[in-house]
Amino acid sequence: MEKDEVQDLLLILEKLCKNLRGGAYKELVRKFISYYKPHKILFFIDMFFAFLISAIDLIFPMISRQIVNDIVPNGRMDLLLRWTIILLVLFIVRYISNYIVAYWGHVLGVYIEYNMRKELFAHLQTLPFSYYDNTKTGHIMSRLVNDLRDVVELAHHGPEDLFISLVMLIGSFILLMSVEWRLTLIIFAFIPLIIWFVLRKRVRMHNAFKRVRRKISNINAYLENSISGVRVAKAFTNEDYEIDKFDYSNDEYKESRKESYKVMAEFMAGINITTNILNLAVISIGGYFVYNDFIQVGDLLAYTMYVNFFMQPIRRLSNFMQQYQEGMTGFERFIEIMAIKPDIIDKKDAVELKDVKGHIQFNNVSFSYTNGKDRVLTDINMDIKPGKTVALVGPSGAGKTTLCHLIPRFYDINNGEILLDSKDIRDIKIESLRRNIGIVQQDVFLFTGTVKDNIAYGDPTKSEEEIIEAAKLASIHEYIMTLPNGYDTYIGEKGVKLSGGQKQRLSIARLFLKDPPILILDEATSSLDNQTEMLIQEALEKLSEGRTTLVIAHRLSTIKNADEIIVLTNNGIEERGTHEELLSKDDIYAELYRSQFKDLDD
Repeated sequence: MEKDEVQDLLLILEKLCKNLRGGAYKELVRKFISYYKPHKILFFIDMFFAFLISAIDLIFPMISRQIVNDIVPNGRMDLLLRWTIILLVLFIVRYISNYIVAYWGHVLGVYIEYNMRKELFAHLQTLPFSYYDNTKTGHIMSRLVNDLRDVVELAHHGPEDLFISLVMLIGSFILLMSVEWRLTLIIFAFIPLIIWFVLRKRVRMHNAFKRVRRKISNINAYLENSISGVRVAKAFTNEDYEIDKFDYSNDEYKESRKESYKVMAEFMAGINITTNILNLAVISIGGYFVYNDFIQVGDLLAYTMYVNFFMQPIRRLSNFMQQYQEGMTGFERFIEIMAIKPDIIDKKDAVELKDVKGHIQFNNVSFSYTNGKDRVLTDINMDIKPGKTVALVGPSGAGKTTLCHLIPRFYDINNGEILLDSKDIRDIKIESLRRNIGIVQQDVFLFTGTVKDNIAYGDPTKSEEEIIEAAKLASIHEYIMTLPNGYDTYIGEKGVKLSGGQKQRLSIARLFLKDPPILILDEATSSLDNQTEMLIQEALEKLSEGRTTLVIAHRLSTIKNADEIIVLTNNGIEERGTHEELLSKDDIYAELYRSQFKDLDD
């Protein structure tokens, strides 16, 4: 063994010992084991039949030794027939055991994967907007799909392979010691060599597979982004540019995969040559022992068979090491997300909202996306009376959308307070708060599915008649009835088969169905043509009746009738008042108005 190799081995052993002693590693293993608890009966069934397989494999060489050494030389054909029948029965039992282990063992893994994926998806629903602002969708998808697939392989094969390997190694050692202890010790002297090799490759395999996980996450993220923007790419004839960008990520993945397979190939090749040397040692040393009458020919046959069985646990252990590296790498990434705590949660004494009037107050509210640095909003004060409509206008980047996102607690404020019906929104249960707020945005998101699915998303408990009524209120019912399958028409991914105005009216129908007392309209008509805007505006005015409404508007013609207009700039609230009052001040709002309607004024 070279000096560098010895140093490498010592480093690996040191890391291994630290891991075993480390609380984080123990907690990781403990958490992994906890997923077996709901399925412990199935787990023990799997382990029991795995033990039967190992026991039969251990018995067979000893029976063969007895047949060769005693039964055949003594002409005991009756015993030969009896043992043949016994072995046939054992092989049938082994067949049944193999079926149970192969099927129910994998089912056990599927159940664990299901639980993990369900838990992870539910946890993702609790994470705030800030997490999704900073995390690529493809990375999240990779952890939900690819990582957990490797975890389930470890969950099924890991305990099984480890258990069978230990039974085979310990059992074969005990049985072989009873035959010839010297030859047994010589054979088992190879085990430290195999352990040394496995440990030496362990760290490299772990790092290699972790790099592969990162690269496939990057590919997923790029694919999700590129496919979503395929229409833009075609519009700009940038298909070749997209191909080049994808090829860069794909090449990185290819190289990392090649490196991981290189390490795995070194691992498997090393295991194979070690086992071949072991076979050679049994034949040569065992032959010498037969020649010197230390053992009989039947004993050598048993040793040869045990060595072949001995290869199985070695291969299982090598497979276990590979699965362990891949599975635990995936599980670590799973735990990383599960360890992220939502920063917006209910207080223990949070209350339900009842009989919401819709009185909203901002008292000295300040907010930044970076924990107090580079503030987006500073000392904002507003008082929106129940049932009133307040419009927010001003330049892009002034914080209008951010201000509206603070009301349903998509983000939490840094200073001040926001009151709803005199209750601090931080004292209200989040689900209750958001259930009473409806939002219509400029960029409407529709789910892949049917027209009815998307309207029903406003309140899945409502009947089909109520869904149709909501569509009528949003002035979209007549159009829906012209579609091939009416309300059951498939609208494509993200509603790609619909126009912008049709998407917007569907989102408004969704809100009519939800029927919230508070509305937030975030530039809901700014991307539409004039005729469509008029239709949408009529639907929005109908929707706003009797509700507290906060409107973010780019087109000032849509907010002339607002009860109050607030001009928000990077300096905070600069002006407030009705349309006529702000025009008479002849300041920021008047200038904005004139810039939009100068042709009309002329």
